[in-house]
Amino acid sequence: MAKNFQQRINFLSEHPESFIAFGRGIERETLRVNEDGKLSQEGHPSAYGSALTHTSITTDFAESLLEFITPVATSVDQLFNYLNDIHHHVVMNLPSEQYLWPMSMPCYVMSEDNVQLAQYGSSNIGRMKTTYRQGLKNRYGSMMQIISGVHYNFSLPAAFWDNWGELHGSPLTGQAAQSAGYMGLIRNYLRYGWVIPYLFGASPAICKSFLQGKETKLPFEATGKGTIYLPYATSLRLSDLGYTNSSQSDLNICYNSLNTYLDSVRKALSKKESKFTAMGIVKDGEYVQLNDNVLQIENELYASIRAKRVQKANETPSQALKARGIEYIEIRSLDVNPFCKLGITQEQVNFLDLFLTWCASVESPTLSQEEYAACADNFNEMVTRGREPELTLTIAEQTKDVAGWGKWLNQQLSEMASLLDKERVDNRYQNAMQHISPRFEDPEQTSSARILKCIKDSTGDNGTLALSLAKQYKVELQEQPYSIWSEQIFAQQKQTSIEKREAIEAADTLSFPDFLTDYFTNAKKV
Repeated sequence: MAKNFQQRINFLSEHPESFIAFGRGIERETLRVNEDGKLSQEGHPSAYGSALTHTSITTDFAESLLEFITPVATSVDQLFNYLNDIHHHVVMNLPSEQYLWPMSMPCYVMSEDNVQLAQYGSSNIGRMKTTYRQGLKNRYGSMMQIISGVHYNFSLPAAFWDNWGELHGSPLTGQAAQSAGYMGLIRNYLRYGWVIPYLFGASPAICKSFLQGKETKLPFEATGKGTIYLPYATSLRLSDLGYTNSSQSDLNICYNSLNTYLDSVRKALSKKESKFTAMGIVKDGEYVQLNDNVLQIENELYASIRAKRVQKANETPSQALKARGIEYIEIRSLDVNPFCKLGITQEQVNFLDLFLTWCASVESPTLSQEEYAACADNFNEMVTRGREPELTLTIAEQTKDVAGWGKWLNQQLSEMASLLDKERVDNRYQNAMQHISPRFEDPEQTSSARILKCIKDSTGDNGTLALSLAKQYKVELQEQPYSIWSEQIFAQQKQTSIEKREAIEAADTLSFPDFLTDYFTNAKKV
């Protein structure tokens, strides 16, 4: 018989080893901007080595869109030391007139022509990465591709999975239990993950230039010289404005098991899209996209959470998952936190640990297509009008307002926090709940409400506030010394990245078209 919540808490309290040593990693994106708050037109600084092969500093869509990647850490303090050291190194080697944009939504961009695609060298894999970005630009435009976010990678310890079968009444053990358990976590995240933009969404306003003159049905209000906002929005980054691919709406990705997930992704990858076919693949001798499928590669599949496994050479994400199961999950619905220099705080990480552990511990029934659609509706409503008092969400056929769901979730997470703190001396999870709980009752304490107030209380312009914070944070990061790494270590990382890129380029034997043919032939072997 399935255990109720209290029985699960009681069971887990007898197994405190289940919560020792979570695996954590952070990926933070940020735009390089000039003194006037406009997008830098300079290429990726050579001081950071090769964006193709550097382990800590790379680029995302554009040359000006930096991405920082920490190693995996089991200590939150160590995780933030890594993140701080990367930031410190970057600002110490950043041109004096450039700054790191501290918000998710981009700065003023005159036109899409000002967004230079990320470059990764002359190797086939480097050219493929840039061609993929060319495809994204041609399919959706460049503006929404230069939105910044924070990705949080999380894994539960082996001891948790050793106890998972008994906790959930399942005969599965080992990697099978772990993969099934992570899929259960993902389903619960799809049900309740709206809480992340509610609490931490920080993009209720955008620069009008982001729309590039396009019409929108959203009822924007204006403030300052060029800022528009939705009064109750939490995260426009996560709305249709930020990333929309209507072609993906009927892909029917299934999260009920790893096998059904992989099968649905495989089908999605082979599905053609007529408007992409009309674009062509090669024009005037240049690639305009990798192929004319709905998804060029798996990375194009939009998701707020992903199942992950470290890939081997020449292995796709699905092939890694099929071969060795789920290793960790990646949370992709965090806005950059504009109230701190690193874009994320330890308190946010503590809440995420708590929430994700709860998602993995409580019952997680399979999702019908109808329930999956309802979850997507909840999320879409949350990001555009999440602080609206009348907003209701329907979960598992129960409808409540956000405050009602928040009260219920607060009770569940508070009990889980006490459990996780049982073997700790710092009460970090209960402290996190103590600080975050009031936001469920008072939306004005959420990040989106606070940043909107800051914008209105200053000049009324999103960009002016962001540039002021960018300059402040640059000074703070310059003054914050290294904690773990050093300039010598980063110099070695730079040199190693250049040598690796050169080795990859030297090892190429195929033409680029033949390389792509080989890649996609291999990718179908799932």
